[in-house]
Amino acid sequence: MYTYSNSQSEMIEEIKVKRELMINSATTFGYTSEETIKYSQELDELINEYQRFMGQASKPNEEVKIAFKQMMMVWPKLLV
Repeated sequence: MYTYSNSQSEMIEEIKVKRELMINSATTFGYTSEETIKYSQELDELINEYQRFMGQASKPNEEVKIAFKQMMMVWPKLLV
């Protein structure tokens, strides 16, 4: 598992670097070489970690949206 400073731009940069390493390895050693597969797996892990990070970052925002919608549904009933 990789550790990040929780910076979206740093995570994206690391994904770009790993992708480039994988492409260079595939070009040099072939798509099924041990090195290319290793880079591919590491890239998958980085992308999964980024998606988890982004899911957590947007979760509070989603909770606020749901709470606001629920509040809007209750307001008209209170005003009547």
